Amino acid sequence: MKEIIISIGMLTSMSCNQVDQDSLHQATIQLNTTIDNIQDMKEWMIEDQVSGHVEWEYAEYYIEYLNESENLLIDFAESCELKID
Repeated sequence: MKEIIISIGMLTSMSCNQVDQDSLHQATIQLNTTIDNIQDMKEWMIEDQVSGHVEWEYAEYYIEYLNESENLLIDFAESCELKID
């Protein structure tokens, strides 16, 4: 979670138009890694929800916020014309 927050902060602090190619490449790698992490976390939460390890309502809450975070990152990537996997 800490990695996600740091990556989001770094990405949002950069201007899409004022980044050199190396920084852009590094940001793209970090963005893809962060999106992958969010997708993994959603999978784990769904598994925990189905198995009963996490109460249904709490799992729904976390899944909703993970979906929102993923969508915000994808929107950001598209606005900067970054290639996401």
